[in-house]
Amino acid sequence: MKKSLALFFVLYSFVTTAQRFSVTFDKSLSNKALDGRLMLFVANNDKKEPRRQVSDDADSQLMFGIDVNDWKPNQSIIIDDKAFGYPIRSISQIPAGEYFAQVLLHKYETFHKADGHVVKLPMDRGEGQRFNDAPGNIYSVPIKITLKKGSKQTIQLSISKEIPPIAPPKDTKYIKHIKMKSELLSKFWGRDIYLGANVLIPEGFDTHPEAHYPLAIFHGHFPADFSGFSETPPPADMKTDDFSARFNIYGYNKIVKEEAYNFYKQWTSKDFPRMLIIEIQHANQFYDDSYAVNSANLGPYGDAITYELIPYIEKQFRGIGQGWARFLYGGSTGGWESLAAQIFYPDEYNGCFAACPDPISFQAYSSIDLYQYSNAYYYESPWKRTPIPGKRDYLGKVQCTVEDMNYHELAIGDKTRSGGQWDIWEAVYSPVGKDGYPKRIFDKKTGVIDKEVAAYWKENFDLLHILKRDWAKLGPKLQGKIHIYCGDMDNYYLNNAVYLMEDFLKGAKNPTYDGEVTYGDRAEHCWNGDPNQPNYISRLRYNTMYLPKILKRIEESAPKGADLSSWKY
Repeated sequence: MKKSLALFFVLYSFVTTAQRFSVTFDKSLSNKALDGRLMLFVANNDKKEPRRQVSDDADSQLMFGIDVNDWKPNQSIIIDDKAFGYPIRSISQIPAGEYFAQVLLHKYETFHKADGHVVKLPMDRGEGQRFNDAPGNIYSVPIKITLKKGSKQTIQLSISKEIPPIAPPKDTKYIKHIKMKSELLSKFWGRDIYLGANVLIPEGFDTHPEAHYPLAIFHGHFPADFSGFSETPPPADMKTDDFSARFNIYGYNKIVKEEAYNFYKQWTSKDFPRMLIIEIQHANQFYDDSYAVNSANLGPYGDAITYELIPYIEKQFRGIGQGWARFLYGGSTGGWESLAAQIFYPDEYNGCFAACPDPISFQAYSSIDLYQYSNAYYYESPWKRTPIPGKRDYLGKVQCTVEDMNYHELAIGDKTRSGGQWDIWEAVYSPVGKDGYPKRIFDKKTGVIDKEVAAYWKENFDLLHILKRDWAKLGPKLQGKIHIYCGDMDNYYLNNAVYLMEDFLKGAKNPTYDGEVTYGDRAEHCWNGDPNQPNYISRLRYNTMYLPKILKRIEESAPKGADLSSWKY
């Protein structure tokens, strides 16, 4: 039971099984038929529930997925070799032995979109598109099973549990939570769609009613509450025996809490800049956020955020409400969003600070050149198949391939419905397919790239290409606004696209870009521009790192007669 899966495969690869699984759900969970993705999880240990032991990493356990439609209470659904599996392809390839098994149904809802397409997708339910935590999803209690060589037994699994609702966060003196219906998105999706935000208001907000504030938008993944801010310090006796494998240190949970409390102390100090900071909640049917742009598949999120949500927040919390007083920053997904929103709405924002951004050129789509390569999984060669790497550590050790990551997603959901990283890029950037779902940029099973889809991506979402194509028009609006930071050993090879962007920006003329592109030596993903702190500290200081840069930008660029005083007290 303690042996790794890899060892099982080496020793017993010839000892396969022929079992199948029969799954039912109790009528107490639903009187109605259900649609969704039914996932089977199989683990060789019970350290955690099997559903929480699947990842892109080498120690991943097993999962298999199938679509179910109109599944009725007590109706038996069979999971067999037809189910797509990860990291092995089929149930029959599982070596004989003892395991723990569990199933979960990720529920889909039916959407009648304004374009006439009818699609089935998972509605976010306040969890940020995480199927393991999505309220209303149903699952079984893990059971111990024995798989025998050559056996054709059917293993019975019964779903009896439901994930409960998530309680919304409560307002505090400094943190407010807003939710508004988006007319633009509701029209697109054919039902009410809401945007939310966690708003950090400045010290003295109530005692200075005359003040109007600049706005900083901290882009990133779904924020359940405003992160990195705490009015109370961690307990002095807080345990520090937790280990962060990512940063190779003990006690990281306490460090996180200490940094949150330090930010509170700075935020309320006498000389700290007074402004509004918001984190946007725009989880959707495909991912934990929308990438903050208009998309054929997701809808007009760029316009909804820029023209509906932000003015709503500024009106409610006395924002200055003009482009010169709005700024963008974030890392990874948030880094791409910050740069993209700045480029697509150049007059609405006065600067972006993009850390470790998702691919900003599809010539370097992670480790893939979508325009030159014919396959996303293997480098071209007449004699061999060299896998394209998907993730590495700071010394270059490959932890998984692009194929691994995409097979993981395909087991979770087909038709771009996994809620995973590669699928959300596809959902945001692709045109709508004939079936109403996003057109594949590459075949999810074979890796073959669709060049027509790649051409669509290039013209609509390749940020480097758009800047090159439109610099004569965009350059004057973006001068001094673009700042990019990236580790030169980014785990997902995101630095490769930054190099290409840097080459263009530094050579741009009429006008020059007058911004900043810097790299962290041997720094991994989410290096955000501070060479004086380890990344496990700097990643907790986005707000305090970029506010001085924002103030400098305001001083250099605010129009004549701008309000530069009411918010300085």
